[in-house]
Amino acid sequence: MKSFHDKVAAITGAASGMGRALALELARRGCHLALSDIDTQGLQETAALAAQQGLRVTQARLDTAQRDAVFAWADQVVLEHGRVNLVFNNAGVALASPLEAVSPEDFAWIMDINFWGVVWGTQAFLPHLRASGEGHVVNTSSLFGLLSVPGQGPYNASKFAVRGYTEALRMELEISGAPVSATCVHPGGIRTNIAKASRIDPRIHLLTGLDPEVARRRFDRLLDTTSAPAAARQILRAVEKNRRRVLVGPDAKWLDLLVRLVASGYQPIMTSLSRRLVRTGERGLQAGKQQG
Repeated sequence: MKSFHDKVAAITGAASGMGRALALELARRGCHLALSDIDTQGLQETAALAAQQGLRVTQARLDTAQRDAVFAWADQVVLEHGRVNLVFNNAGVALASPLEAVSPEDFAWIMDINFWGVVWGTQAFLPHLRASGEGHVVNTSSLFGLLSVPGQGPYNASKFAVRGYTEALRMELEISGAPVSATCVHPGGIRTNIAKASRIDPRIHLLTGLDPEVARRRFDRLLDTTSAPAAARQILRAVEKNRRRVLVGPDAKWLDLLVRLVASGYQPIMTSLSRRLVRTGERGLQAGKQQG
C-alpha cells in the first residue's frame, strides 16, 4: 500500500497509546478512520483529535474478546464508510504471573484479548479487505513475541501466538493471490498505558524479588524507549513497504539480533538476570525491615 490517502482504516485499542498515535498519523495522511476501544472516554478524545483533519471518523465501543461484536463492528464499518482497506488489530493487555500459579481466569483473559481478538479482527475484516481490492492486516505482537521473559509467560504465550498466526496468514494470502497482505508488529518499549492497566499476580515477587506495585512501576519505566507517535510512523512505513514484520524501537532490534545470534542461548542470560533481580529485591526488602 503506497498511499493511505482516501483509504479507510479500522483500529482497535484506539483510545490511547499506539492506537491513538496510529489514528492521528493516518488522519494526517488523509485516511478515513473507524476507531474502537472499550474505553469510551479515551476513544471520544482520539476521534475528536483525528476529526480535526476534516476526514470521516466513526467510533464504537468494542470488547475485542467478543467474536460476535467484532464481526458486527466490521460490517458496521463498511456500512458507514462504504469500504475498508486496513485493519490494525492493536488492542492488548498485560499480565505478569508465574506460570505455575496463573489462574485459568487470568490466562483466558489475556488470550481472549491479545490472541483471539486478533483472530476475530482478522477474520471479520478479511472479506471486506478483499472486496476493497487493496487491503492490509496489521497485527500487534510484541518484543515478547520474539523472546520470553520469566514472569511474563502468559503475555509471551499470547504474543508468540499472534506472531505465528500472522506469519502463516501472510503466506496463505500470498498463495491464494489475494489483494491483501499482512504485517506483524513487534514493539519494544513504547510509552502507553499498558503497564498501568496490567494485572500482576502478587506471587510475581518469587521471580523478580519485587513488590508487585514496584514491579509495575519498573515495567512502566521500561516502556519509555520509543514514543507512540514514532512507533506509529515506523509501523506505517512498514505497511507502505509491505514488510512481513516491523521491529519498533532500538530495544526490539537489539534483542531480536541477540536471539538470532545465540538462538535459545538467550535463555540462560535471562535466567541469570532474573536471579540477580531476585537477590537484589530480597536485600532491599531485608534492609527495609531493619530500618522499620
